[in-house]
Amino acid sequence: MTPIRFPETNVTFAENQPQYQPLPARRLYDQNGTIISCWRLGFWERVQVLFTGRVWLSLLMFGRPLTPSLLSIDRPFKIDPFAI
Repeated sequence: MTPIRFPETNVTFAENQPQYQPLPARRLYDQNGTIISCWRLGFWERVQVLFTGRVWLSLLMFGRPLTPSLLSIDRPFKIDPFAI
């Protein structure tokens, strides 16, 4: 899987940290401190998900408490049909 830029991207995490893959994301300045990223699956990853129906999530917590996480196939942004 590869993290990808999307129109709502307003931050890139680990941009200058060679030990990590840069993570384009949308930071929402809401009460939850929400960060949204978008990932593209490669061809064989899509085939594997099709047949297994499984996606695994690994979170690097570095000994800190687990943060609430959400995987989704739904775009979290509302599309404004009147936007130019």
